[in-house]
Amino acid sequence: MDGTLRNEKITILEILADRIVNFDPALISDHALHTVKVGIADTIGVTLAGIFEDCSQIMLNIPGVADAPGPCLVIGTNRWVSALDATLVNGIASHALDFDDFSDVLGGHQSVPLVPVLIALAQKHKLSGRDIINAYAVGFEVEHRFAMAVNPHHYDKGWHPTATLGIFGTVAAAAHLLGLDQERTTTALAIASSMAAGIKANFGTMTKPLHIGHSGRSGLLAVLLAKDNFTANHASMEHHQGFFALFNGDGAFNPDALTEGWNGPLALELPTIGIKQFPCCGSTHQAITAMINLMQRDNLSADDVVSLAVHTHPRRFLHTNNPFPNSVLEAKFSLQYAVARALNDSAVRLKDFQDGAFHQPEIKQILNIIKAIPFGSDGAPEGEPWDAEIKVTLKNGEVLKSRVNKMVGRSGNNAMSIVELKEKFDDCASGALTNAQREAAFQQLMTLESLADIGALMINLKIESA
Repeated sequence: MDGTLRNEKITILEILADRIVNFDPALISDHALHTVKVGIADTIGVTLAGIFEDCSQIMLNIPGVADAPGPCLVIGTNRWVSALDATLVNGIASHALDFDDFSDVLGGHQSVPLVPVLIALAQKHKLSGRDIINAYAVGFEVEHRFAMAVNPHHYDKGWHPTATLGIFGTVAAAAHLLGLDQERTTTALAIASSMAAGIKANFGTMTKPLHIGHSGRSGLLAVLLAKDNFTANHASMEHHQGFFALFNGDGAFNPDALTEGWNGPLALELPTIGIKQFPCCGSTHQAITAMINLMQRDNLSADDVVSLAVHTHPRRFLHTNNPFPNSVLEAKFSLQYAVARALNDSAVRLKDFQDGAFHQPEIKQILNIIKAIPFGSDGAPEGEPWDAEIKVTLKNGEVLKSRVNKMVGRSGNNAMSIVELKEKFDDCASGALTNAQREAAFQQLMTLESLADIGALMINLKIESA
């Protein structure tokens, strides 16, 4: 409809709910199945690391949150709580380190709106790995279709799509997993349209991962309310004061993207579904890689460099231009710090966002010689949204350049191997799990389709002492 609204009595969400309810798991190809398992395994890994972050621990200690017993594990602890509380805390932990997977189309992180709620519900209802896989695929499809309907305008306007669009993926996945009918699924989506929230102004603070926990919990709550016949306006998308009009504005959306072409291929087949190699904002990864490539290619050290310019796309630059970070979360969204760390160490690791690493004297010295300039500015080259270029001037006057083009994390032909994924999982899980637990959990996650009861996995995600 190219931004126009339909006048038929049937609503956009009613059509979308029909697609969700009647989703055919046969559409999940072998490649898509692998993508699902990698996404879930990666999310579980970063959750195990993120549970120790202050944002997760603060939420765990809020009175009335996660202090009533239930059937669902707070991953990386020995605390069992309700599905709503588990979704909230695990959701925060999954995004606490900003180390989770992301998607170019979504403009955000595709798995964290899905995995916490599906793991919680699967525990509560004793469901199988295959049940989780099918529901994940539905949720993934819905969140990406919302992105195709409203991006890039929605992203550029300052909304956080992982939360504002991810909530609809949460609803779709949970509704499918619980077997809600078309009427109740529509209602759940409509409830969620009033609960969607998240603004980029809070990037670099604890509120960014809170977006994910809050969104996931709200999505699950919408499903549970709809299941018990709560009411909502089924026309909440196309209403003149509805989601599209308020979040994007007249004409800045394409609602057909939500409902057309559900016969495949699925969004899971997209080549720009990126796994993070570095534990910081994905918008910095291109520059990190360009810096490391330059150092390896020319056998450089930080002592050789007297000035450094880094160029990224304005869309990446807006939320990563933080030349002198003063907190861990600011450091994760600092293009300058990420490049400085890569120049100093030829790597960027979890430890680089712990214990004030960004205040180290050698890093501060490098930060003072870095200039970050977006593509297209005066004196800067041109570049596409997922490009980056590094230019260094050496003490001998020589100028060297390194460029990375179209790098959306580790994706497409540059996807992470299972060995690399396991190394990341072990690094993330080492503070919570024993070696035996890590080995068993990773094996279960990579053969998830054969797991009869998710409870067998949760035994290996429970910390032995808390």
